[in-house]
Amino acid sequence: MKLPHTSLEGKHLPVMIDEVIKICNPKNGGNFMDCTFGAGGYSKELLRFQETKVVGLDRDSHVIKFANKLKDNFKSRFVFHNKKFSNLDVVSTDKFDAVIFDLGLSSIQLDNLSRGFSFKSKSELNMSMGQTEISAKEVLNTYSSEDLKNIIKVFGEEVDASKISRNIVKERTKNNIKTTDELVKIIKKSKKRNFKKINESTKTFQAIRIFVNKEVNELIEGVIKATKILKPGGKLIVISFHSIEDKIIKFYFKNFSKNRSRSNKYFPDNNDKLPLFDNYKNKIIKASQKEVKRNPRSRSAKLRVAIRSADKFIDPEELRKKFKYLTDLEKRIA
Repeated sequence: MKLPHTSLEGKHLPVMIDEVIKICNPKNGGNFMDCTFGAGGYSKELLRFQETKVVGLDRDSHVIKFANKLKDNFKSRFVFHNKKFSNLDVVSTDKFDAVIFDLGLSSIQLDNLSRGFSFKSKSELNMSMGQTEISAKEVLNTYSSEDLKNIIKVFGEEVDASKISRNIVKERTKNNIKTTDELVKIIKKSKKRNFKKINESTKTFQAIRIFVNKEVNELIEGVIKATKILKPGGKLIVISFHSIEDKIIKFYFKNFSKNRSRSNKYFPDNNDKLPLFDNYKNKIIKASQKEVKRNPRSRSAKLRVAIRSADKFIDPEELRKKFKYLTDLEKRIA
């Protein structure tokens, strides 16, 4: 069933949708969860197959209109919840054949300049994906220079984090920093050198966005709970866009699979109850050149997939311990 889309919906191209659908293998039906619904690209494609059911989640209230359209067309097979995916375990008691995460910003969020995600915007600094406790403007105007430096350095991997944070504090003593273009000017003034491959504001904007939305904690709790609701043989599919996300997923899939190394200090050698996944191949799938040309956002995407074992679910507390330094930084209060 081919569904029409609005111009805004059409701008959001689901990354590696052919690869995701192939992995899900919905031709004989199945129960699927789309944890980052967006404009509904993955959900719509899965629902094209008879006997499939999809549960969609998204923390962003701006996507509800797209979800409602899908509900109208697939009343008995599609359910949507305007929730963070860290709460996915409360929306359904079913077991799933696949759970999908397409991380990072959607084009719907990035292209809406009023939300302050884009450094091309002149709107108020917000950067909320939905259901957040703090805005980017509050962070930039109230956090200490040291905290700002740590946020920008760790989450943005920005080499000029110290100078950027000092200049942010210096500028806000004159006037509060209110808009994205004001932040862009501070970053440009702070950079030692310009890079041609990416805009000089990219890493700082990424860092502030991750912090505001608590994206590391969301990811860790989301994939843990997704693992719990998968059927044996079910697939956990994660598409990441920056190194922190991929580092978390790689660690999780490698170290909680049956073929994991026992040399890791986080795992006692005598514990045989940890494997959550079948043998993991540590394979990264990337977008084709054809897709990158059509959708430049897909260039940095990395798709990883792990298959749920038949073993009993044991909470992987070691994953939280490994990345506690990141979640602790996300909990920092001004």
